Amino acid sequence: MEKERNSQVIIRLSKFFLPFILGFSVIGGVGFLLEESLRIRYWPLVSTYFFPPLGKETVIPLGIASGIPPVIMALSIAFVDVIVALFLLWNYDLAKKIPIVGKFIIKVEEKGKNVEEKYGWVKPLRFIGIVLFVIVPFQGSGGLVGSIVGRLIGMKPLNTFFAISIGAVIGTLLIGFFSNAFLAFARINTELSLALIAVISIIFASYFIFKKLKKKK
Repeated sequence: MEKERNSQVIIRLSKFFLPFILGFSVIGGVGFLLEESLRIRYWPLVSTYFFPPLGKETVIPLGIASGIPPVIMALSIAFVDVIVALFLLWNYDLAKKIPIVGKFIIKVEEKGKNVEEKYGWVKPLRFIGIVLFVIVPFQGSGGLVGSIVGRLIGMKPLNTFFAISIGAVIGTLLIGFFSNAFLAFARINTELSLALIAVISIIFASYFIFKKLKKKK
């Protein structure tokens, strides 16, 4: 009985700490493989992904623009989503009971409920819905909120994890590809590129302003 309890404790501790160990080891290892000039940009950018409002649609282009290879930058951000999903797969209920982490998870869970209401199309599509949810580059579509939405629509945690992993890889690689293509185009035609950025910025700004005004009504 004693051995069984000790075994369960070891398994629980392993499930809690393993995602952190994997995350720091892989991101740290990739950073050391890069040149020093790129390394000092790579680590801060990957770390920035954890803090809103910057999402993969912002962090990946910034990394590529700073000279980090597109595939490395894209897959690194995908890996962060996978690690977050893995942590929640193993520790969702436990994490909610931890004082500081628990409060954060509950806040994100509440946000996840809003997301699930807003993006009701995810529920009927189930697995494919979560994949698409993670692929689409809007704020709050990463591994954390994706895991919560998966639970809210009744998906098994393991299925949610695989859906997030697939969506994260596909989504980040697409962003990396288009960002790299746009930067190559920008080097050829700077003026047109700046005009496109200005138009896109105006469209996004108008969308958020309209959204806020709609909420006030």
